[in-house]
Amino acid sequence: MRLHSLPILAIVLILAGSRAPAQDLPASTPPALGPDLSRFLPKEDLERDGRRTLGSFPKNLGRSFVGVFSKDNLNPFLVGAGFAGGAFLVDSHAQSTLQGQAPGISKAASTAGGLTYMVPATLGLFAAGRFAEGSRFRAFSYDVTQAVIVNGVYTDVLKRIATRPRPDGSNNLSFPSGHTSTAFAWATVAQAHYGWKAGIPSYVAASAIGLSRVTNGKHHLSDVLAGATLGYVTGRTVVRTNGEPVGRHQTFALHPMTDAQGAGVGLGATVSW
Repeated sequence: MRLHSLPILAIVLILAGSRAPAQDLPASTPPALGPDLSRFLPKEDLERDGRRTLGSFPKNLGRSFVGVFSKDNLNPFLVGAGFAGGAFLVDSHAQSTLQGQAPGISKAASTAGGLTYMVPATLGLFAAGRFAEGSRFRAFSYDVTQAVIVNGVYTDVLKRIATRPRPDGSNNLSFPSGHTSTAFAWATVAQAHYGWKAGIPSYVAASAIGLSRVTNGKHHLSDVLAGATLGYVTGRTVVRTNGEPVGRHQTFALHPMTDAQGAGVGLGATVSW
């Protein structure tokens, strides 16, 4: 995945207003989310955009880039790094065993996970979300677009640092797998917003895309596991970051004032929160 292939979204930043009173929110209860990421999606953000506005897109994107290094991601990173590190020991055996298996399915999965399809699909989903009435779909399309961008940048950076040769020798951009990281970023955001009814098939599809990169000789098994870890971490980071409540703006102002009869002049103060 190349950095210059990523879409650049430049949007003017607008100020977010304070939250509407709780009684203004719809009374319906959103469907249950899957475990773990559900706590990053407050009820308010399931029923309205919250932070997820066009004007806040650049700011939210920056917060997600930084949020990847949050301590909340330490455990999944360590688990994923452990599996990827262990896979280095069996990369050669896995390559000889899996390469060339199920060529038809493998080719289809690999093609579906490429930039040629993933970028237009992501941008199309984002555009559709801006016109959708359902706030859950709007939030999902917003988060998945940001996840693809954040994941794409970090994937490209790691590829250029690692410079690991691909199994087929085509170039030195094997680690980590960009197809896999993008697919797992998608799956993680889908599971967060729609629960495991969407998460399970999404993760199965992401796994198929990852394995297809091994069977096609484009990646080692450890590349795929590293990509899956990166995609999961970036996906959950974006959901958590964009799901945080919008902060209220506190102001304090001094202004001149008079009494009711206009006989005197004094100083008044206004505080809002």
